[in-house]
Amino acid sequence: MGAYILRRLALMIPTILGIMAISFVVVQFAPGGPVEQVISDLSGQSGDRLSGGGNDFGASAMDEGGGQYRGAQGLDPEFIAKLEKQFGFDKPPLERFLTMMGNYIRFDFGESFFRNTPVIDLILDKMPVSISLGVWILILSYAISIPLGIKKAVEDGSPFDVWTSGIIIVGYAVPSFLFGILLIVLFAGGSFFNWFPLRGIVSDNFADLSWWQKILDYLWHMTLPLVTLLLSAFATTTLLTKNSFIDEIRKQYVVTARAKGLSERRVLYGHVFRNAMLIVIAGFPAAFISAFFTGSLLIEYIFSLDGLGRLGYESVVKRDYPIVFATLYIFSLLGLVVSLLSDLIYTWVDPRIDFDRRDV
Repeated sequence: MGAYILRRLALMIPTILGIMAISFVVVQFAPGGPVEQVISDLSGQSGDRLSGGGNDFGASAMDEGGGQYRGAQGLDPEFIAKLEKQFGFDKPPLERFLTMMGNYIRFDFGESFFRNTPVIDLILDKMPVSISLGVWILILSYAISIPLGIKKAVEDGSPFDVWTSGIIIVGYAVPSFLFGILLIVLFAGGSFFNWFPLRGIVSDNFADLSWWQKILDYLWHMTLPLVTLLLSAFATTTLLTKNSFIDEIRKQYVVTARAKGLSERRVLYGHVFRNAMLIVIAGFPAAFISAFFTGSLLIEYIFSLDGLGRLGYESVVKRDYPIVFATLYIFSLLGLVVSLLSDLIYTWVDPRIDFDRRDV
């Protein structure tokens, strides 16, 4: 196992480099970079009308004959040159990429183009919201999905299995943001009740509350966002758990265990559980990344939660590339680490698995 872990750690380096290099190249052709954003603000025009088909990140968004950025007519060329130097676009793309990766290895992400704040401070400032959503969704979805999936497998075809499957499918089909809007209308001061707050994860007077009031206040604010995300979060894992258990229950070793007189609970949790859970564990890295960084973007906007998803989206719109690349780097690194941890959990659940005897 030690050799396998070392190989996986070594492969993380080219994987991260590949992800960042492809993203860096794609950004060269994305319209409306930071220089044009500044020009747009100065001229009072929208970035979309100015951007055309080029991107100043590669210093290529020029008018065909004027040698200027779109919308830059009448501006001092020295001012444009200062903007390019300010954003680092006065250097060749390869040099910029190598410098960026060298800094990222040391977790030095520089400063935001437009917020005048170190990127790492921005990420750390938004992290509590994303962690709150991600941790709770992972815990609640797995706590509901696994027992429910096991019960559905044991009672396959029963009325309980049928009606719970209907609820799960409908919940999965309804977009989470629509369900979130419905909850706001019903319970957050819309047209009916005003039971829950509409924004933030804590109240303005949070610091003045006692410890138990802080816990209640936090849970009060998190209820609607968590219910919204939970509706679709546990559907896939529940059905995956059910199907996996059904496949295992039908195998010969289960028949043999029952023939030996073992109780149904002993057969289910002593023999079937370990094998059936492997496929559920396989989906954990994707569930982890989705819960923390991708699944909550719209929910953060709907409930006015200032988290990483919202920060990343606003940075893409504003072309704040230091934040964009820093979040991409961190998310990719976390995804690779979680994938490795998932393999290690494999061996803990089923010691028969030996990654040292297979290729990475």
